[in-house]
Amino acid sequence: MEPFDVIIIGSGVAALTAAYRLCSEKKVLIFTKSRVMESNSYLAQGGIAVAINEGDDWVAHADDTLVAGSFYNHIDNVNKLTSEGKRYITMLIENGMNFDRNATGQFDLGREGGHLRRRILHAGGDKTGKALTTFLYHQLKDKVNIVEHEMVIDLLMHGHQCVGVITKRKNGEVTYHYSAATIIATGGCGELYTYTSNARTVTGDGMAMAYRAGAILTDMEFIQFHPTLLYKDQSVIGLVSEAVRGEGAFLQNSKGERIMEGVHHLQDLAPRDIVARTIFTELEKGETVFLNIAHVRDFPSRFPTIYQMCVENGIDLAKNLLPVVPGAHFMMGGIRADAYGRTSVSGLYAVGEVACTGVHGANRIASNSLLEGIVFGNQTAEGLLNENLSIPSTCFEPKLPVGKRTPPNLPTKEEIKRQMTTFAGIVRNGDGLHALLTWIQQFDFLHTDWRNLTFKEIEITNMLTVSWLIAKSSLERKESMGSHYRSDFPVSVMAKKREEVVRQIYQDQNVLVRGTV
Repeated sequence: MEPFDVIIIGSGVAALTAAYRLCSEKKVLIFTKSRVMESNSYLAQGGIAVAINEGDDWVAHADDTLVAGSFYNHIDNVNKLTSEGKRYITMLIENGMNFDRNATGQFDLGREGGHLRRRILHAGGDKTGKALTTFLYHQLKDKVNIVEHEMVIDLLMHGHQCVGVITKRKNGEVTYHYSAATIIATGGCGELYTYTSNARTVTGDGMAMAYRAGAILTDMEFIQFHPTLLYKDQSVIGLVSEAVRGEGAFLQNSKGERIMEGVHHLQDLAPRDIVARTIFTELEKGETVFLNIAHVRDFPSRFPTIYQMCVENGIDLAKNLLPVVPGAHFMMGGIRADAYGRTSVSGLYAVGEVACTGVHGANRIASNSLLEGIVFGNQTAEGLLNENLSIPSTCFEPKLPVGKRTPPNLPTKEEIKRQMTTFAGIVRNGDGLHALLTWIQQFDFLHTDWRNLTFKEIEITNMLTVSWLIAKSSLERKESMGSHYRSDFPVSVMAKKREEVVRQIYQDQNVLVRGTV
């Protein structure tokens, strides 16, 4: 089979952005194990944080990003994310992407958790992800090869170089596809948890494949739990965007007490890790937590997706109370990558949530995820356009080891979710993490021949692999920071020292950083 210049795994905003920039000069092939429009990007209700308004600037956006990330962020990449965002968003607008505007024709900017200014662009109210992915798809659908319902099960390796992917169709057919560059853009791993905002396809596949190929993964302990997932009859119905709190909604318990008062100076718009832990504490006390929307103007028209979700599931909106729980939302860690998507493996790139460039630190600020996909999707493509891509001629006869057909006694997805939620969730401790590792390690998930497994078995082995990495990383970090909260290791002096170092770096660069956290 004739090799491609670039193979992209995934179909979210990062994948589509990179493909759009590459397709005019490179032969591009996209694989998605489901449909193109089934991704976390498509589901994103929040918007895109960008300093585009007069009176705002990228430095202020960077400051807010650092504070939310517990100053654990990669400073240069944060600067790139926030300073380049306006340029790439402007390019999208010039190409026809429409964002919501007010009656005067100005952008109707929202405010969300962790941001001190209104800088969130939306499209279609709470349908930003749908609008953006649909726009990008229509821009490139006739310019690249897009293959749906074909799962990438492993990376093709030639020594230490990635030279393509191995895929499997639902009929069992396995195919090798060669490429000079392979971009992993498969998203995070929300499906490892019982409650999640993620698409059902997000099972950590890209991280697991990269680990098996020898790529470096980092910061796997940092998993963000979104504070407000709509909850009814012991099940999550969907996400309630942080933008609702940005428009005046607040969290209360069944007694009517506002639970964020006295917890953080931003109250209901505090960084997500703080809000999620506060709700978790209330739930542990046996309380029910509600999002009170009484002060939100024009809720049905401002948030049509959430409104319809409530109506369809019998939530009594006359009471203005939406029952909510926290759920797995975003992975700050992942495959270590630089600003151009380059990983530790030659020929292998990573972009979007599956990658860890360090921009989010220990906790992602609201609405920086779509921005990340846009900025680093463009950066990765620009880097590849300037590279001379090639495949060794000797790589076309891969000698792949043949392993077992399936690991014995695979657990169910539900069992993995329960274990991860209990022991590697919002609040963790050493004993629980050791118990989780013992449970995971009874399964032989790393030594098998993925070509002989079913789709479901492959997903389960990938879920076990990523769960194992998260558990081990969580044990290694013996401090509480951002989204990683160890009840046996409270916030340490290291966090304060880290903040002081970051502030000094910014001071040396003559960039003003705002006051105390």
